[in-house]
Parts: sequence; structure tokens; C-alpha cells
Amino acid sequence: MSAVVPLALRDLGGEGAPMLVLHGLLGSSRNWLSTGVALAANGWHVYAADLRNHGASAWSDDCSYQAMANDVVALIAQQGWQSVHLVGHSMGGKVAMRVAMDRPESVARLTLVDIAPKVYENRVREEFTAMAALDLTKIHSRKEADLALAQSVSDWAMRQFVLTNLHASADGSWQWSVNRVALTNAIPEIMANPLTNGECYRGPTRFICGGKSGYVTDADWPAIKTFFPLADRVILPESGHNPHFDARGGFVEAVGRP
Repeated sequence: MSAVVPLALRDLGGEGAPMLVLHGLLGSSRNWLSTGVALAANGWHVYAADLRNHGASAWSDDCSYQAMANDVVALIAQQGWQSVHLVGHSMGGKVAMRVAMDRPESVARLTLVDIAPKVYENRVREEFTAMAALDLTKIHSRKEADLALAQSVSDWAMRQFVLTNLHASADGSWQWSVNRVALTNAIPEIMANPLTNGECYRGPTRFICGGKSGYVTDADWPAIKTFFPLADRVILPESGHNPHFDARGGFVEAVGRP
């Protein structure tokens, strides 16, 4: 078992019960700035963490869900929270599932955003291939990086999302802020189901799904209910895989008040 990685934590404000948000693959706590403020206005004290190998958190070769969940459990203990409303999007949702199974007493409420406890096909191959092909020694601006990525990633929004992980160092060179190599090697594990048969979290659980996404289907629901017997589901019809971006108002309403 790998050592726990201290996680960078962003305080998004608010008063009331603590809510801890976990981002998806290639994301960071920055992705939750606007939605986090909206959730805080809804009665929560909202925090967003950078998972290992992302954002401002440290890197590790171990990208397993168990390792990522252990980091989150340690963070909750470090902050002195008795329990939290744990919100996880995509990969972060799978981490949240693992935390809920391992430490149910630390999770007062669970919100899983457009993700199910199942194996997914490799939906990120294109982005990781493009990142690997980008010669950072020849990049002098974000615009140049965008033009280079456009040769293999046609979707503008996806390119902008990938580019949130590119930053200029003090010497002017460009570097990835994610551990691209470790994450690339771990893609099969990241696409896997973090849960095993027989596990069960009996706390209140809500799945918030994008109606245009396809990440969570009706066929997934029987298995979901075996792992999360108290689960319910909110579908935001106009949203894709990122309901917190695509349908922010509906998303905040679906998360609910304390």
C-alpha cells in the first residue's frame, strides 16, 4: 500500500455542514470555483480537493482508487470533520464510492455525479495520446498548444479542458500540472469498478446524471441499488457529462440543502 499523499484543499466558502468535492480525471479543484460558490450559497461550507497527481497535490505512481480514497480519508481526519457531504464527479465519484465503503461513518451524505460503479471503456485515449504527442519544448504560448492539440482533438471544449493542466514555469517553459505518465499507465485501473460484490453503503445517496451523457444508464440501476440501497437519481436532461457546468442551477438544486 502506497503512502498517503497530502491533498491541496480549496475553501470555497459558506457556512454550515462541510461539503467536500472531488473532481474528475484531468480536473482539479479549480473546476468547481463557480459551482462551489453556488453550493455555498445554498447552505454548505464547501471545500474542493485536488486528488493525487492533479492540481496542486503531490504526485505518486500509485493511481489506484484505494490509494486515492485513503488520501481523502486522511484529509477528512486532518480537518477534524466528524462527517462530510461527499460529492464526486466522474473519477472523483468513484473515489467517493470507495471512501463511503471504507469509512461510512465519515460520509453523512453521498452525491455521485454522472458516474456508476462499473467498468468503462477507455473514453480518454484521444486526450492522453494528444498530450503525449505535444512537444512542450516547442510550445511558447497556450495558443500554440491549442493549435497543436487541434490536430488530434477536434472538440474545442475538450481541448480547453485539457489545457487547464498546462502551465508556464518561472523559466518560461511549459509543463503539465498532472502526472501524465502515471495517469496514462493507470487508465485501465481508472476505468475499472472501484467496488467489489457484497459491499454496501447504507447512507443517503444521490446520483446526478446528464441526460445527454450516457455514462449512467437504466441498465446500471439494479447494480447501483445493490451497492447503494438508499440511492435515488436526478437526471438533468440538457446536460452532458458535466452537469455542474452544463446545468449549474439544476445541479445545485439537485444537490440540495443541508
